[in-house]
Amino acid sequence: MAVSLRDTRGRESVQCACTEVRVNAIPEKQLDFSASNRLRVRAHTLIPGGAHTYAKGDDQYPVLSPGFIARGSGCHVWDVDGNAFIEYGMGNRAVGLGHAHPAVLDAVREALAGGCNFTRPAAIEVRAAEQFLLLVPGAEMVKFCKDGSDATSAAMRLARAYTGRDLIAICADHPFFSTDDWFIGTTPVNSGVPDAVKALTLTFRYGDLASVRALFDAHPGRIAALILEATRGADPAPDYLPALKDICHSNGALLVLDEMITGFRWAAGGAQERFGIDPDLSCFGKALANGFSVSALAGKREIMRLGGLDHQDRPRVFLLSTTHGAETHALAAAIANMRIYETEPVIAHLWRQGAKLKAGAEAAIAAHGLNDHVQIVGQDCCLAYATLDADKKPSQAFRSLFLQETIRRGVLMPSLVVSYAHTDADIERTVAAIDGALRIYRRGLEDGVERHLVGRPSQVVYRAWNGPPPA
Repeated sequence: MAVSLRDTRGRESVQCACTEVRVNAIPEKQLDFSASNRLRVRAHTLIPGGAHTYAKGDDQYPVLSPGFIARGSGCHVWDVDGNAFIEYGMGNRAVGLGHAHPAVLDAVREALAGGCNFTRPAAIEVRAAEQFLLLVPGAEMVKFCKDGSDATSAAMRLARAYTGRDLIAICADHPFFSTDDWFIGTTPVNSGVPDAVKALTLTFRYGDLASVRALFDAHPGRIAALILEATRGADPAPDYLPALKDICHSNGALLVLDEMITGFRWAAGGAQERFGIDPDLSCFGKALANGFSVSALAGKREIMRLGGLDHQDRPRVFLLSTTHGAETHALAAAIANMRIYETEPVIAHLWRQGAKLKAGAEAAIAAHGLNDHVQIVGQDCCLAYATLDADKKPSQAFRSLFLQETIRRGVLMPSLVVSYAHTDADIERTVAAIDGALRIYRRGLEDGVERHLVGRPSQVVYRAWNGPPPA
């Protein structure tokens, strides 16, 4: 049981059996977001949604929040109004080392000095492929592109070509695989996706091998591939991923792992390294280049070669062909990033700091008696949180309140994903901000969240309408 004590200097110390985290109270600030608010108006007249990534949109944050970031350094960011924050989420998990990491920036500057894009390939493309395949030893070939959706969509096309089948199956428990029709057609935001395309994607449940067997029984000889994340929360059962691969292969299908989140976070070589699973194809991105735009489709030579120029036994696959897919500065960032993961304890740091953050946050939650209403979820290296209302049901309003109050205390935390730049002092300050926000959360449960939340609550991304559908 957690207890709350005060030491002789008046500091509150939240204690639990596993750790002790000192909480120096951080008062809420009346932050000025006037520059952000002016930019918001302009952005929404020029950009659908006001941002180029839905997860970064205004509807995902409370009204009292920084609308635009001006710069970042390590795990700290400053908005256009000059407000400073400790950041979590790190560019939707794309920045593993920290913002503006010096070694990565040095590599980028050196590459840019010689030009970034040419009519023929650059030698750095070979070096980047060699470096990547050193870290992901199960893969035999790799092709780089710019975003995760390109990589996963190419994997589906390749699987269909290799197997000669048209159906694919996605894990229904994992929230995002691509912006393309084969996935978006399965979400509530499926306007514009033809019904014929929607019908080509099936779903299965994570950890449920029976649901996978049922799919193959219901669609014999038609499923080309299964795609899933190796894990999002708890580790899979020891036999789950190998059994899943066996079921796929016994039915003539491929196993594809989406390593966008797990790659360079669970281990340098991704979840496949951590769990000892050897997929047919895998897709990496996000933290591959510490925020620079590089993603990758990797896999077995027998499958990947179909996108090449030498084979004559099968039709060619137009696999990936992007004008900007191998920009020299981005690949230089990726190489520098991967070498740091090879030579420094990045992964160990992510797990260690995440564990400290989780322990401190859970101690604060227990001290406020909010275990039934605020929960820390996920692996230590990739934490998130759940916010529940008085009826213990998920609540966007309480999520917004929690975000609002941590922002007021100098922490921007749409998730609790740490980076290599998060220090013990950053963790301690974050726990203090969480502690202060929980006091307001408690009041919201007692007298109504609307009394404490400024403006409307945030909303889920996957919604069919921005408001009630027309009558």
